[in-house]
Amino acid sequence: MKNRLIAFYLPQFHPIKENDLAHGKGFTEWTNVVKATPVFPGHVQPKIPSDLGFYDLRLSESREEQAKLASEYGIEGFCYWHYWLGNGKRLLERPFQEVLDSKTPDFPFCLGWANHSWSGKGWMGDAKGQDIVQEYPGKEDAKEHFEFLLKAFRDERYMKVDEKPILVIYRPMEIPNCADYLAYWRTLAKKAGLPGLYIIGDTPSKNFKEVGLDGNLFSGQRHLPQDIWDSQTGWDKLHTKQIKKAPYAKVIKHLTNPDGYSQGEYPVIIPNWDTTPRLGDDAMIFYNTSPELFRIHVRQILDAVSERRSEENLVFIRAWNEWAEGNYLEPDQEFGRGFLEVLHDEAVNNC
Repeated sequence: MKNRLIAFYLPQFHPIKENDLAHGKGFTEWTNVVKATPVFPGHVQPKIPSDLGFYDLRLSESREEQAKLASEYGIEGFCYWHYWLGNGKRLLERPFQEVLDSKTPDFPFCLGWANHSWSGKGWMGDAKGQDIVQEYPGKEDAKEHFEFLLKAFRDERYMKVDEKPILVIYRPMEIPNCADYLAYWRTLAKKAGLPGLYIIGDTPSKNFKEVGLDGNLFSGQRHLPQDIWDSQTGWDKLHTKQIKKAPYAKVIKHLTNPDGYSQGEYPVIIPNWDTTPRLGDDAMIFYNTSPELFRIHVRQILDAVSERRSEENLVFIRAWNEWAEGNYLEPDQEFGRGFLEVLHDEAVNNC
């Protein structure tokens, strides 16, 4: 039985004019990553990359090194977050566009439509830029969007299930008349000679098929019980907002669907989570993470889907490089390649 590991990939690590306006010239995710400070005793911040360094995703060499490392540890491909905000407006498009145009790295991929608005409010509440609103202007925009996606779908590296290109949608429930919207895309796919599309949503709803989805992610961080969070301490009360924090050992019990995974439900592996770089006192933090605890989590996930046929045994990882949200697999100075080694050991050596 093969585990098809797909890691979400954030293309935020290069300057763009919108971020320059909102957050200051030259802003990237690294800006906040290096400024993060501990918000309770024993909290490890900042998180600093090791092997790949503070890369710039405008460089082909950086993208190739990422793909080489991911492949070495058993990840089948990246799911690049893709921003289409309506009326042809894209953001952070350069890294993936260059991957598509240059045909490098030679590493499988699919796309995830991050269909959410961008706030002009600077990180930590410093309002500077303008809001960029996610819009759904209508059929012509849907067609233009599909025509872009089709270029990716036709790439020989594009990942599929039963020859149908995989597409993840972050907020499907926010698409007006979502079932009709996706049906239109499937019609366009058939006209283009594709056997169809395999569309997976990221929604807490169990009624994903009613809105035209083929599958749905079970993202465990959305399903944590309220009593999992540490009670406030005197240290916490020194901060302006209530910090939501819990030990990773306690969290991982809830990251696997307790009801099992029905047809079309896909698990999400979460190696760590700490949004301190983005949100400061308002962060959500899983603390005391370690490769040893990560091994328990990975094994629970893989055991839960061990009976699936290889073709549809998709296991997503959030994420490859979400450094400012503290969920990443890339090596850091605390654990090196420890999390990658565990993933390879459990998902490749023990499958």
